[in-house]
Amino acid sequence: MLIKMYNDRIHRPELASKIITDFEAAALIKDGMVVGTSGFTKSGDSKAVLPALAEMAKENPLKITLISGASLGNNTDGKLADAGALHMRMPFQVDPVLRKHINNGNIYFIDQHLSETSEVVKADTFGDMDIAIIEACQILSDGSIVPTTSIGNSAVFAEKAKKIIIELNLAMPIALHGIHDIFSAGVYPKRVPIPIVIPDNKIGRTSIELDPAKIVAIVITDQHDSPADIAEPDEATTNISNHLLEFFNNEVKCGRLKENLMPLQAGIGKVANSVLRGFINSKFSNLTMFSEVLQDSTFDLIDAGKMNYASGSSITVSAKYREMIFNNLEYYKHKIVLRPQEISNSVGLIRRLGVISINTALECDIYGNVNSTHVSGTHMMNGIGGSEDFARNSYMSIFVTSSIAKGGSVSSIVPMVTHVDHTEHDVDVIVTDKGLADLRGLSPRQRAQVVIDNCVHEDYKAQLQDYFDRALLRGGHTPHLIEEAFKWHANLAEKGTMKFM
Repeated sequence: MLIKMYNDRIHRPELASKIITDFEAAALIKDGMVVGTSGFTKSGDSKAVLPALAEMAKENPLKITLISGASLGNNTDGKLADAGALHMRMPFQVDPVLRKHINNGNIYFIDQHLSETSEVVKADTFGDMDIAIIEACQILSDGSIVPTTSIGNSAVFAEKAKKIIIELNLAMPIALHGIHDIFSAGVYPKRVPIPIVIPDNKIGRTSIELDPAKIVAIVITDQHDSPADIAEPDEATTNISNHLLEFFNNEVKCGRLKENLMPLQAGIGKVANSVLRGFINSKFSNLTMFSEVLQDSTFDLIDAGKMNYASGSSITVSAKYREMIFNNLEYYKHKIVLRPQEISNSVGLIRRLGVISINTALECDIYGNVNSTHVSGTHMMNGIGGSEDFARNSYMSIFVTSSIAKGGSVSSIVPMVTHVDHTEHDVDVIVTDKGLADLRGLSPRQRAQVVIDNCVHEDYKAQLQDYFDRALLRGGHTPHLIEEAFKWHANLAEKGTMKFM
């Protein structure tokens, strides 16, 4: 009877006997287990089993190590954290409740390059993976599964986990089958080349291969991904976008780029969406994308005829755009592809394709070092994600940030960043709402002056120039006043502002 209800979803009849409830599936997870879950930037994540585990943990305490592709939706991380169910979490998160537990030391968090997580799992760094929870829209006759709106690390979890729980999501259209390109380069020392030379090369399967005998449970769900929080462009993000477009126009004029640029990568969020949308009214065309996340602006560019093809690991969009995309999947199938993050974030591919990366900074210093993760050097925000996968290996590495934050009490350009995620060696361009600093071909002293002249808010420019002038008198290849380098942050902690005057 059950298989008849889901015969368009489950093409291997004997698996119908594996259908159980979310709480029955959650009960299979025991204290101390290493658990992998699908999900990448709130898309394609566990929507039933992990929330059920959080509820059960309130009465029956346990702690697990939870590994994902990137962040989860539906406040799942927060629910697990508050229930005391997490011992360790990796490699990325955006949940404010989980963040509080991490910063209080209640939960261990490994902030990791997204390209490296699959390598850690393949190498059994944390021991065997006990259970993987993977969202799918179909189970095919060979036992393989069709993922939904993300791949992330699902393929390597399916390979390495002893047992697999599938969340079969009826809200996800079967027409998603065909947008995935699942390929693995293998394990050391027998890794193979990844034969992608342009973003629209497809080289793998459209479903995740696995051993059906490892499937211990199938949980039926009917729930959409948590929608992306898409804010409208404001003056600051619009200015950043305009500065970047002017820069790209000049690169074309100088013959360093053509009007189709190079494959684009952009981090997720308000600034990234604003920057990408700026291309709609520009002269640039025939654009391509080799990124992690396909967001609203990606589809705006496709619909405007500006972008020909986009490669990522997840579709993370607002509710409005999700409906539009799902209603037109046959059209978009020929213009997008989703890949495992070991491919979307492969440093070799990023370098081979000549990607232009655009990522967000919390703060930058005058020499071009970037802090993407830690507030005042100590408190984790979200994590490095894939930004350094791209920054270190891109043809051009760009970081964007508003010049000030917290109503002007914080300058995003400081003498020395309090935590270094991206060194000056990996940063080519810094852009704020005030202007753009092209740091290519400049020595440290030259870089510092260009950053001060172009990127600093007027409320902080004289203060930062004074610091640099006095540092120059002291000398050094990279002049600093070590005793004052973090005075701005100390003043913020003591007086609520980085301003001295």
